[in-house]
Amino acid sequence: MRPLQEVALSKAKLQKYARLHQKKFRDQEGLFLAEGLRTVRELCLNLPGEEMLVALLVREGEAESARFARPWKGKLFSINEKECSQLAETSTSQGIFGVFRQQRLVEPAAEALSATSVKSFMVALDDVQDPGNVGTILRTAVWFGADALICTTGTADRYNPKAVRSCAGSIYAIRHYGVAHLEHELLRLKKQGYCIICSSLEGKDFREFSSWPAKQVLVIGNEANGISESVKALADRLVRIPHAGTSIRVESLNAAVSAAILMERLALS
Repeated sequence: MRPLQEVALSKAKLQKYARLHQKKFRDQEGLFLAEGLRTVRELCLNLPGEEMLVALLVREGEAESARFARPWKGKLFSINEKECSQLAETSTSQGIFGVFRQQRLVEPAAEALSATSVKSFMVALDDVQDPGNVGTILRTAVWFGADALICTTGTADRYNPKAVRSCAGSIYAIRHYGVAHLEHELLRLKKQGYCIICSSLEGKDFREFSSWPAKQVLVIGNEANGISESVKALADRLVRIPHAGTSIRVESLNAAVSAAILMERLALS
């Protein structure tokens, strides 16, 4: 007998959900796949609406996952070991997957904020290519109360399974959207009173700034090449994180680490 008498997943749905590992199918279906109890649980706890959860897939014999999934019994499906391996991207799957709808935005984040808002903080990613970095930055942005995350088309997909795992299910906790040309979006935000702050090794030690603007966008650049020249030209401030000691022993910090350090300074100062 199947645990909690879940309905067995059909072959057609299995194939559909397995294709969600590919970005073109995620975009086509407007869905994404999440794996692991912690990630799936946090997503379910932060659903904007119940319709955002499409299905929960639990491997036979996974008692803890089955207990967690009980409230969504109408969307609960049982999968066997072979089906689990088809869906899993990790080598040691926890045996639970969630199929969710992608966030839908009807307007850019700046317009969604109150017209009377005097304080706002956003993060922009300029071709950050590692999905693990993207997910970690997204979760950190949520922690520090950012209003939105803006991503270029060259930035790793926020719905990539690795990004979803790295943000630990917080993908519904912040507005995020993609833009074809980041410089155009930043220029539009500058006209709305935002200060553009770019992380750059050529910048000024961030400790030298005694105050920070009320409305600001922090731009994090590509892991190898940094901020693109067209975006850097729009910067109101170029900032860098100083190193300790008398000599530099590493070339630079990881993009997600740099973002976290700067977010703490901008958001909490």
